[in-house]
Amino acid sequence: MDIHQILEHLPHRYPFLLVDRVLELTPGASIHAYKNVTINEPFFVGHFPHHPVMPGVLILEALAQAAGILSFRTMGAKPTDNSVFYFVGIDSARFKKPVAPGDQLHLHVDIERQMRGIWKYKAVARVDGEVAAEASLMCAKRDLD
Repeated sequence: MDIHQILEHLPHRYPFLLVDRVLELTPGASIHAYKNVTINEPFFVGHFPHHPVMPGVLILEALAQAAGILSFRTMGAKPTDNSVFYFVGIDSARFKKPVAPGDQLHLHVDIERQMRGIWKYKAVARVDGEVAAEASLMCAKRDLD
């Protein structure tokens, strides 16, 4: 999926869109996407300007956005203005390697289960084949009034 297809499957926009391309996607199972991390990211101005590092919470958000694309494709749906997906849980989050400008952050997400509108995923972010971060993520769809 290129950026135009990604924009159809996520409500996020700059500066908060954290997925640049989807390399592989198997509906109901898994996704492999990536984020090109550049020095132009707005968070690098204030997050250790003398030694820029991508904030861990944004790595988790990038994984969640990849999970969102996977979920929408699995449901055969696209985001609407009438609903939103929220994080409802992040378990076992571990940060193993800093992510810096120039890195390509590979996002690997597998669906572990989906029940009554709650999705659980196993998510791993890698740089150069090494694990940068991993977590179990849970998201839920909520209808807006």
